[in-house]
Amino acid sequence: MLKPGMILCDRYEILEVVGAGGMSIVYKARCHRLNRNVAIKVLKPEFSNDKNFVTKFRVEAQASAGLSHPNIVNVYDVYDDDGMYFIVMELVDGITLKEYIEQYGRLNMDKALDFAIQIASGLEAAHESHIIHRDIKPQNIIVSKNGNIKVTDFGIAKAATSNTLTSGAMGSVHYISPEQARGGFSDERSDIYSLGITMYEMVTGRVPFEGDNNVSVALMHIQNEMISPRQYYPDIYSSFEKVILKATQKKPERRYLTASALIADLKRVQNNPNIDIVVAPTAITNSPTQEWTKEDVQAIRDGSAYKDPYDNSQLNAFAVNPPVQNDMGELRPIGGISPIPVNNQRINQMIDDSFNDDYDYEDEYEEEQQQPVKPRASVKKIQDDYEEDEDEDDGEIDPSLKKAVTIAGIATAVVIAIVLMVVLGNVLGWFSGGKKKDKTTDATTSETTDLVMIDVLDYSEQKALDMLEKAGFKNVKVEKITSEDVPEGYVVDQSVKPNDAIPAESEIIIYVSGGAEQLEVPNVEGYSDAQACQMITEAGFKVKHAYAFDDEVEKDFVIMQSPAAGEMAAADSEIIITVSNGPEDKEVPVPNLYGLTEQQAKDALESVNLKPGTVSSENDETMPAGQVISQSVVQGTPLTEGATVDFVVSEGPEEKVTMYTANISGTVTCNDASLDGTAVTVQIRYDGVTVSEQTITVTAGTPNSVSGSKSGLENQGGKADIIIIDANGSNVTAQFSCSTSVTYDEFEEPQE
Repeated sequence: MLKPGMILCDRYEILEVVGAGGMSIVYKARCHRLNRNVAIKVLKPEFSNDKNFVTKFRVEAQASAGLSHPNIVNVYDVYDDDGMYFIVMELVDGITLKEYIEQYGRLNMDKALDFAIQIASGLEAAHESHIIHRDIKPQNIIVSKNGNIKVTDFGIAKAATSNTLTSGAMGSVHYISPEQARGGFSDERSDIYSLGITMYEMVTGRVPFEGDNNVSVALMHIQNEMISPRQYYPDIYSSFEKVILKATQKKPERRYLTASALIADLKRVQNNPNIDIVVAPTAITNSPTQEWTKEDVQAIRDGSAYKDPYDNSQLNAFAVNPPVQNDMGELRPIGGISPIPVNNQRINQMIDDSFNDDYDYEDEYEEEQQQPVKPRASVKKIQDDYEEDEDEDDGEIDPSLKKAVTIAGIATAVVIAIVLMVVLGNVLGWFSGGKKKDKTTDATTSETTDLVMIDVLDYSEQKALDMLEKAGFKNVKVEKITSEDVPEGYVVDQSVKPNDAIPAESEIIIYVSGGAEQLEVPNVEGYSDAQACQMITEAGFKVKHAYAFDDEVEKDFVIMQSPAAGEMAAADSEIIITVSNGPEDKEVPVPNLYGLTEQQAKDALESVNLKPGTVSSENDETMPAGQVISQSVVQGTPLTEGATVDFVVSEGPEEKVTMYTANISGTVTCNDASLDGTAVTVQIRYDGVTVSEQTITVTAGTPNSVSGSKSGLENQGGKADIIIIDANGSNVTAQFSCSTSVTYDEFEEPQE
């Protein structure tokens, strides 16, 4: 472990440990080259010699360094220094979402929605760069002091390609997707599942599945039914609950297909009223990232293998979270299209999927990836499909799946019979007045065959063309149209309705989305926040704010924007503007100024971005003239950069002179009996100046003591005498016997 004060690469000074993960330790450090604090993530020593771990660590750096988004922690640099592997990242001042929930309890709806949208926005940016996080959990999400969300720790992220498969599952067991738990293929929908579990914890304060060990929890993700959030807290928006349940569907194809679609639904939910209730601590205090062993993966696969759905004895281990009931949700057929649009294949597929927990998502994904298409993110379609899913998921199959299959089989037979009657009727002329067409009477007339139109809505352009070709349609044209609801490259409409019978050579037009109308993004960098918002709105876009400290851009002015000025973006899409919070209020320790000259003290303050305040001077017996003897703020006290510090400079020892005080004492005795009982004033004088007066009552023959003093004398040897005045103001000194004595006190005074 690195210690505070250590310097890495002659640049980064380690300050303190701020966190530790499964493979690495995170330190707070100071970059002396750019004068800023950073986070340094160092691979633990025990993994430095493990090529597998080092490779994953490098993958994180490569994946993260290419991402730039307000909701993703920025990566500044990557180092391999003499066997020590570390990444230099943005240091976010805040706490993890896990700590936030532990401190404040479950989130209110407004904050949960805001946090969820920000997390999804970060994932959206990563997914657009073909990067999958694969370990989304509250511990990897940082809540900054100003409320911004940052997704961090792309520790097991991997660039997603059409043929990327993994044999080992990775992730945190309480948030892992079913396909990850199986050790199967992970894609963007795996991140959406983990985010759905995170949203579940945000609104309930707990995770949906808890068990004795990792394998039991992983099995619950694969085959157990979650308790709905509203069963814990009925105040949760029902619409928000639906979003969470859709995001956490067991089968990836039934979740949101993209983060964009998830964001669209979350923003709809934001229109609901505020509900501010904060209760319930989280039940799980930590959920570390796990690298599953082969034995764990095999145990999960064994535990999730096919079990008789009617054997209740197999469900005893899941009393809290019972296994998911077999459903008959609508699925697109894969691998071929029936020329007759009946539901036999779809029903059979659903039956197989319901009873086969080892459904191979990898094969399905590989088949779809043979045509490189952009994932769908239709806002409107996603919502409509979800409403249908809710109808299917909420109700149990009653009385049994067997009855449902029987009814479906009867319906299928009826449909097939009707189709056969129509075909046979056309051949025999039943629908043309009983006259059978003679195909041999006109040699120039070729025989035609009617085909039943299939449904290609919402499929990619290439997939739709392949489906139509397999169904026998040859005359297919493609027309591009704009659409705000359907993603670019997917079918919006078709000229022939599904189930209509038409000649095989008939022209069919499929209308493919060209995406939303594209508009040019205005340049708002350098403008004030208010001006930028107005310019973006007038240009046909929405505004999303991010905030950052900046030493050069004035507070409340735009630092940067995304997309950049001049780029084309979909109408009504979001333009992210990063607004300056002004210079960051950084704190520095006050240096020790004692003993420095005035100029040295000023230089020491300015070297740490502090300012010299009032400079005064005083005499000091111990400190030579010109050196600092005191400062207004104690050494080591943290102050915000730019603050002022006052200090006092010595004038040296004070110059002094020797001075004297004359202490005069004496006695007076009355010699005239006629003065008995009268009051007289005795004046003591020193060098002719009265220094003391006192009144005494005369008693002839009795001595009276008198005294006085004179200070501020530069020398000794003055003359003291006594003068006595009676009540009439007459000098009667001659009628008294007087004696005086003088002593001197010596002392030093500052020279004026």
